[in-house]
Amino acid sequence: MGEDGAVTSAPQRPDGPTPATRLIATDLDGTLLRDDKSVSERTVAALAAAEEAGIAVFFVTGRPARWMGVVSDHVQGHGLAICANGAAVVDLHALDRHAPDQRPTGREFVQVRPLPRIAALKVVEALRGAAPGTSFAVELTTGINYEPQYPPFFQDPGANVATAEELLHEATDDDSAPVLKVLAHHSELAPDEFLALARSVAGGFASITRSSPTSLLEISGPGVSKASTLALCCEERGISPAEVVAFGDMPNDVEMLGWAGTSYAMGNAHPDVIAAASGRTVANNEDGVALVIERILAERTARTEA
Repeated sequence: MGEDGAVTSAPQRPDGPTPATRLIATDLDGTLLRDDKSVSERTVAALAAAEEAGIAVFFVTGRPARWMGVVSDHVQGHGLAICANGAAVVDLHALDRHAPDQRPTGREFVQVRPLPRIAALKVVEALRGAAPGTSFAVELTTGINYEPQYPPFFQDPGANVATAEELLHEATDDDSAPVLKVLAHHSELAPDEFLALARSVAGGFASITRSSPTSLLEISGPGVSKASTLALCCEERGISPAEVVAFGDMPNDVEMLGWAGTSYAMGNAHPDVIAAASGRTVANNEDGVALVIERILAERTARTEA
């Protein structure tokens, strides 16, 4: 069950004709993945069928590269994914699939759109003032580091533990590693309240969004989002927004769903996502992405045979 109540009936089609699909862009958690973080057999088959039909599939996620092992076996051809809400384009074929939670080696990163450290420090300062009790983590291309007060979401024995100001200082051991995003957690504010507050006091320094059901914000470089990086990847391939079908469920998907020519909010999606999407499919646990892909392929076959 998501934030808006699961939809389990047939998908709602976007209005108007749907152009030929050349690329499918899908979020992972709460969208392609079931709640147990598995990829269903039906979804695996639909992804393979799309690629076989010449439709590229891009995973577009807030996850870091080291958490992509869950889908690295389900990419064909290009093997690329957009990670960290657009801060990195990653080659999934370069991941060590036998150690998916280890720190990246660097060879995975095809493109990085970093958060400048000076901007990150300004966001930290603004949130410390506006929301006392906020704790921070810093996601680098080399892995995650965090403050002592930050909740133990991540078990990384190689992490540095220090204040955000120390972690973001240019003189740290990781000064050569780009910052992909800063995570900010608050234990008392409601998730959307925290997001609105952060955008009001620090939105001029960075892109701020969220994908967790908890009060955990994800802070990227100015202008960096799933949508802007997906747009760059599509431009390189000569693919227009009208030829993209996108899927998502949380606020970090809103820009991508608005950019794509056709987009679907999952049945378990946040209300802002439903408002941004041109259509709606069933919930992630009901294989909502696979259902739409199957329909796209069936319609393509029908046109070919007509």
